[in-house]
Amino acid sequence: MRTELLLGGEWVSKEEKLPVVYPYTGEVVAEVSKASEEDVYKAIEVAKEGYEKLSALTPYERYEILMRASQLLKQRAEDFAKSLVLEVGKTIREARTEVQRAIQTLIFSAEEARRIGGEVIPIDAHPNGKSKIGFYLRQPVGIVSAITPFNFPLNLSMHKVAPALACGNAVILKPSERTPLTPLMLGEVLLEAGLPPQALSILPGYGDVGKAMTTHPDVRVVSFTGSRKIGEIITRQAGIKKVVLELGSNSAIVLHKDGDLKKAVQKTVLGGYAIAGQVCISVQRVFVHEELFDQFLEELEKAVNGLKVGDPMQEDTDVGPMIGVSEVQRVQEWIDEALHEGAKLITGGVSCGDRVSSVLLPTIVSLVPPNTKLYREEAFAPVVVVNPYKEVEEAIQMVNDSEYGLQVGVFTKDIDIAWEFIRKVQAGGVLINEGPNFRADHMPYGGVKYSGIGREGPRFAIEDYTEIKMVIFDLS
Repeated sequence: MRTELLLGGEWVSKEEKLPVVYPYTGEVVAEVSKASEEDVYKAIEVAKEGYEKLSALTPYERYEILMRASQLLKQRAEDFAKSLVLEVGKTIREARTEVQRAIQTLIFSAEEARRIGGEVIPIDAHPNGKSKIGFYLRQPVGIVSAITPFNFPLNLSMHKVAPALACGNAVILKPSERTPLTPLMLGEVLLEAGLPPQALSILPGYGDVGKAMTTHPDVRVVSFTGSRKIGEIITRQAGIKKVVLELGSNSAIVLHKDGDLKKAVQKTVLGGYAIAGQVCISVQRVFVHEELFDQFLEELEKAVNGLKVGDPMQEDTDVGPMIGVSEVQRVQEWIDEALHEGAKLITGGVSCGDRVSSVLLPTIVSLVPPNTKLYREEAFAPVVVVNPYKEVEEAIQMVNDSEYGLQVGVFTKDIDIAWEFIRKVQAGGVLINEGPNFRADHMPYGGVKYSGIGREGPRFAIEDYTEIKMVIFDLS
């Protein structure tokens, strides 16, 4: 494990440390150097040189660096996976999946490095444009600040770092203070692959580091994935620069009366309890047509009770711990509030013993009133709400009755009903006969309302990490 911070390609050890805690046991598995505001200022100065070096490389040369990095990551996949288990608490199978996704994100970013182009603009279509020809180019912005959360420390870092490097930008990354190990390992891989060292800094730290990264006038883009609360703070304090935000959701599944109940149950289990529900597109709310409601609840309860809960390093574990005991306690309070307001607990709702109290048993709560936190806020926990509906329009209103709008899954065989949801649901993605937790890493990914601003996916992120430069020739 790397425990030093990475400052402009140099590994730097600091006296102040950040403890990295294994969520399953509470054991401190590493202590990582803690960055300061001064480190940010140093990194930004070095990044200016890194930007000059990286942007001077040809698109093919940047492609080669990122492809070499993907091969190195592939060779070390199991080491990365075990690190993810230790710092996040996700199961070893989930960790391996994240590593494979990160490899694909890196490859897609490498490929996009060779496709960054422009467009001819017909200047002479304007009355004053006679004898003029124009086109625009896309050029790197310069310095990108990236801030990532704890739940996918490798792939979500990759979604910011790799496209930004593909354009020729220098990047300063602040991973979550809870999960800095895997991002530092990523830095090691990128340097070994031949990245100009000044073009990358990885600075584990707290809010003071994040504030310095987002407010500095030499930073041209801030890309943040995390909570709505912090996203709002960043938006206010960033100043005149691009801000890209992915702020989570309380995503829904809708099962219409003609939908595939068995598949809807399967996707609810997969989407509601993977990574202990700590995914921004986790299935949190399920709206089931009243004709299928009782049967769906019965089948879902059976499937959820069959999940194996416990040690995330075990190959057959399905659900591991949440990131900390305090998060379990918070969600239990939300469940209690919902029950007090008339909801019904179907299964779960309690932590799994004293020794592993960071593990919350997979939970189903039905008939949850819409005024409760469990319905309205982002639970970020292995908890699924199941409520009935009668009419399609009612289901659409229930989905939209949220301040968030990231993705929604709709199960129906009727193309007209599918299009009704596609047209009317307020979300960044509508998935028909698939759960809202599905994401292919090259697709445009992001939300509306308080779910964020902008889109990720290498091709679409590059739009934010580049500036358009207009060129006009007068040929008269």
